[in-house]
Amino acid sequence: MTINDEKTRPVPESDVDLFADDALADPYPLLRVLRDIGPVVKLARYGFAALTRYDAVRAALEDWETFSSASGVALNPAINAAMAGTIINSDPPHHTSLRSVLSSRLAPRALADLRPAIAEKADRFVGELVARGKFDAVTDLARTFPVSIVLDLLGFPEEGREQLLRWGSSTFDAMGPDNARSARALPVAGEMFAWLAESCTPDRMRAGGFATAIHDAAARGDIPREAVTPLMAGYSIPAFDTTISTLASAVWLFARFPDQWEAVRRDRSLIHSAINEVLRVEAPIPLFARVLTRPYVRDGYRLEEGERVLLLFGSANHDERHYPDPDRFDVRRYAADHLSFGYGIHACAGQGLAKLEIHAVLDALARRVKHIELQGPPRRDELNNMTRSLSSLPVAVS
Repeated sequence: MTINDEKTRPVPESDVDLFADDALADPYPLLRVLRDIGPVVKLARYGFAALTRYDAVRAALEDWETFSSASGVALNPAINAAMAGTIINSDPPHHTSLRSVLSSRLAPRALADLRPAIAEKADRFVGELVARGKFDAVTDLARTFPVSIVLDLLGFPEEGREQLLRWGSSTFDAMGPDNARSARALPVAGEMFAWLAESCTPDRMRAGGFATAIHDAAARGDIPREAVTPLMAGYSIPAFDTTISTLASAVWLFARFPDQWEAVRRDRSLIHSAINEVLRVEAPIPLFARVLTRPYVRDGYRLEEGERVLLLFGSANHDERHYPDPDRFDVRRYAADHLSFGYGIHACAGQGLAKLEIHAVLDALARRVKHIELQGPPRRDELNNMTRSLSSLPVAVS
């Protein structure tokens, strides 16, 4: 709530470091510690406040006028300056005009038109993988199928697009606090913005693609020309990482919990709820930041105007106050209210497309595969400040 309340208490502090290697590899025990401290906690190492519990995080996402994105959702000033004007680093009315450019292309009716082609492509792709018997669910599946779909829709030129995965991952890494990871990643993220500006010009786009629609909007005067590159970045950066992460996490969770896979295999109508449960259990982007435009009070704890606040989606999704037995993976659970894709006006614009891709793959797997077995431990070799994903997941299917 955003009220002036004289009966406020000092915000509790914690020395938990959410960006240390062990925390990035397994954040959930530390997130529980923070939730137990309170709904608002100051992270002493970084000077940021964090909202830890579901009700607080969801309310903040809904209240964009208090929790502003316009000053950047990242945790350091360099990347926030580089991403100024992107769809995630803006508020209405600019955010509204940017989002409207592709809103019809990502609406349910438009996605319904894409469903048959994506399902057919997934069916062929999964069929070839299953015939092999063994494959890596990250490198052979999660990093391959979604990329082929998204690149076709974006319509970027061929030259340079092979770098998009590396650029996208580095951009998220650069959004972390001022640490070694963000320092290494920032120049790489800059390469992507340069490529978008220099190579993704109207004459080099595939006709009918998302990128062409963005250029056309600028030509009509719907958005300023300087918004073209940030808007292309805003749709391409998350289009890969979130879908890749969720698809790999789904295979990992189903391999660990074969009873849940058996439930989905026997009743494929559960795939929709299963995807939401995967997103709840393993948020691909565990947090973003906001900046307060006015004082904020929650349960007697007061934060001041101008403070940068972390919204911990991963913690909210595991809040036992909202989800009973939150660490249990249950495909029958109602988890459609998870916060992994945000909430309110800043909810992920491409979430419908991501779910469509994941649904197509899981459906194709469920029709062919009875058992998913791990052939080695999953690896997280590429720890990232802002995204949570596997780098390798060898499996055998039968």
